[in-house]
Amino acid sequence: MSVITTALAGVVFGLALAAPPGPMNAIIAEESVVRGWNAGFRAGLGAMLADVCFFVLALAGVVAVIDRYPAVRPALYLVGGLLMLYFAIGAVDEARNAASFTDADGDRGVSRGFRKTFALSLTNPYQIGFWLTVGVGLLEAGSLDVLAHVPGIGTALEGALVVQTGSPALLVGFFAGIAIWIAAYPAAMVAAGRRVDAFAPLVAALSAAVLAGFGVLFLAIGALRVV
Repeated sequence: MSVITTALAGVVFGLALAAPPGPMNAIIAEESVVRGWNAGFRAGLGAMLADVCFFVLALAGVVAVIDRYPAVRPALYLVGGLLMLYFAIGAVDEARNAASFTDADGDRGVSRGFRKTFALSLTNPYQIGFWLTVGVGLLEAGSLDVLAHVPGIGTALEGALVVQTGSPALLVGFFAGIAIWIAAYPAAMVAAGRRVDAFAPLVAALSAAVLAGFGVLFLAIGALRVV
């Protein structure tokens, strides 16, 4: 594949992994509609910075050390679950206090979205698992069935986009795809908020529900693995 095609494939991969609903996008949405695009973008940067950290650690071979200690994975599930429940409580407060989406209220309060997503990403076993498997594959020369790893629908997309790995163009495209998402998604949330009255409390409430749901799920998985 040409450099441009490989880079575009990386962009598609980055977008496909960043876009599915989950705790990170819930926080980005909440920050965007309550405090504006800048806050939503910073929240996205927190998750992206964690991916950069994992990339560097995978490049150095450090991430693979996690597999040597069976107790690490359950601990990560438990810590991540507790963090999500804690952030869900904050989202509930946001839902109660936000009357509607207005530019005047866009900067209300201190944005902690960057720290939230960064902390959650560092304790997210799924994100770590990605860099232990697919992420390592991105670094090594070979081939990768890109869309087969899209959460939820990967099995239906197997074979649709196979690229050569170990290429800097693929990695640049991958992180560019994530960057596009964390810029475009908050912008879409802000645009929607301007057209829908009381959009901010609704998104904050949905964010709380998503975070609470994933928090309970992570705690259950962690507890089961400990037992």
